[in-house]
Amino acid sequence: MPLLLVGALALAQGVVAGWALLSAGEAARSAARIAHVGGDADEAADRALPDALEPAETSVEASSVEVEVRAPAILPGMPRISVRASAALDPEGGG
Repeated sequence: MPLLLVGALALAQGVVAGWALLSAGEAARSAARIAHVGGDADEAADRALPDALEPAETSVEASSVEVEVRAPAILPGMPRISVRASAALDPEGGG
């Protein structure tokens, strides 16, 4: 029974980390669009993320934006998992 509980908690933590990665990807795409038109990429990334994942670390280099968030831990005392996603817009208009 304890192994089943540990397995279920590990699976749940994996699902939370996946959700955080998808959310970071959405935030990176949103921030890349805003940065492409000269807006504030940090603010756009923070607005695009769910409250449980804020604050995000956002880095902008040319047309590329990278967003890093830490997924919440399922159990108190467990380490949070950092996930990172990036997005870029082609300045030539191709993507």
